[in-house]
Amino acid sequence: MPKFRKKPVEIEAVHLNDSTTPAKVAYWCGGRVVPHPEKNYTGGPMVIEIDTREGTMRAEPGDWIIKGVAGEFYPCKPDIFRATYEEVSG
Repeated sequence: MPKFRKKPVEIEAVHLNDSTTPAKVAYWCGGRVVPHPEKNYTGGPMVIEIDTREGTMRAEPGDWIIKGVAGEFYPCKPDIFRATYEEVSG
């Protein structure tokens, strides 16, 4: 079977963590801030729902939200993000 390598592409991404404001991140990616469905209590963690081509996806605290090469947005788990992307200086 032939093998393929992912082309080097620069993307924009935001880490959904304590230093980010969920409302600002949701505005950036066109998502919605909603209470965490499994931890829905007052003051509990919030998640961002993003409508993608594959349906509605959820970015939870600690996840990254990526803006892809076609302008699409989707969440990415931190371990996958670290294995796939490196920061570009400049």
